[in-house]
Amino acid sequence: MRCFQDGAFVADLSQATEPGTRYAVQWVDVPDRNANDEPIREQFGDGEVTRSRKLEGAWWGDGGAYFVASYARHDDGSVAEHDGQVWFYDPASETAELKVLFGVNPDPSVDTGNYDGPDNITVSPHGGLVLAEDGDGVSHLIGVTPSGAPFSLARNELNDSEFCGPAFSADGRTLFVNIQTPGMTMAITGPGSARSGSTFAATRSTRS
Repeated sequence: MRCFQDGAFVADLSQATEPGTRYAVQWVDVPDRNANDEPIREQFGDGEVTRSRKLEGAWWGDGGAYFVASYARHDDGSVAEHDGQVWFYDPASETAELKVLFGVNPDPSVDTGNYDGPDNITVSPHGGLVLAEDGDGVSHLIGVTPSGAPFSLARNELNDSEFCGPAFSADGRTLFVNIQTPGMTMAITGPGSARSGSTFAATRSTRS
């Protein structure tokens, strides 16, 4: 992916510091797309593609593709620092828009409504997004309203492992999510709407 803003090449997605930032997108052929001989990220030189740190979570919904950059730091070569970006690629307009931005969390060990390191993502049938936090300190399942406001949907009180793989049942009434270690899958049910920022109430869990 090569991104442009007002005709100027964007080298790094981290330079976007305001939700609503939108870039024009062009696609570049990958010489060895199966990475048989070389990792894909090493097949391009500077200026050939737009880069980002830890692109991991992705989900198709709302007519496009959401994708997540978990963090950026100056010391890894990023233009600006953040603790998470959520982008939306619109294939109709061939643009990528920054939907959610998490600033650098000053103290991840304290639960003050600051979040860091989102990766896995799903689109809620009730509106908005659900993100699994894979940062430092407290681990959350994060809801994001359609307006882009994050809120704590769940907190891991079992251990310091991360949530991962959130996905809704076909009828939208059950949210499945995992705790990576020791390998636990939970089905979260109950009233709730990401549009209002309210959370699901009842839970049941199984060990996988």
